[in-house]
Amino acid sequence: MTRIDEAVARAADLFKILGAPVRVRLLVILSREPATVAGLVEGTGSSQTLVSQHLRVMRTAGIVRSEPRGRERIYSVTDAHVSHIVLDAIEHAKESQR
Repeated sequence: MTRIDEAVARAADLFKILGAPVRVRLLVILSREPATVAGLVEGTGSSQTLVSQHLRVMRTAGIVRSEPRGRERIYSVTDAHVSHIVLDAIEHAKESQR
């Protein structure tokens, strides 16, 4: 497998992970600023369990990271490229609705 093949496979994996609307919404929020699970629950309107499950998937994939801060964990996006992909896709979707 060539380097480009490996990169294409990793890009396809990224798009699979971004295929869940809740994950896209989480990344939009985290693109603005780091947040706690409680803040993400409030921002998405999803349950704490659902948010935690999606964060685990994204953390395992290396899309988000968490840092302990007191009794909470603060989540943030690991790579600005992912934020750009998500925000650009949303802009594209808005434009195609016009």
